[in-house]
Amino acid sequence: MGNLVKDINSSFENNRVKALLNVIYTANWITSAQNEFFKPFGISPQQYNILRILKGAGEPIKVQTIKDRMLERSPNATRLMDKLCAKNLIERLPSENDRRVVKIVITKVGVELLKAIPKDLNKDLLKNLNEDEAELLSNLLDKMR
Repeated sequence: MGNLVKDINSSFENNRVKALLNVIYTANWITSAQNEFFKPFGISPQQYNILRILKGAGEPIKVQTIKDRMLERSPNATRLMDKLCAKNLIERLPSENDRRVVKIVITKVGVELLKAIPKDLNKDLLKNLNEDEAELLSNLLDKMR
């Protein structure tokens, strides 16, 4: 992997089409690599994101707040949280005042799992970029959006 033209054996109408397809292709490559990385920990990248949001919040937060903060807007966030609850990684806290409101908190087991996951999980994905290139890429992706 490393050259889109060779990887998918194709040519492109212009560089904008090539760039767009390269972003999509690279996003899929990243997703696949992250899925493999998290497999031994029994969670998905989206579940990891939820755990990090909860740990960073430092207090119970509403489900909608979690959804708003997720990197990947997931329509199945509730199902992801159901699975995290079943693994005792998060806990639902019903409101005493309004039974429609439920807040979510990370458990000690969830915090311990986060500690067990290496912090450099994306290092290999970025190994071919130096700091200046990474900044340029980030700026270009911001500009694209």
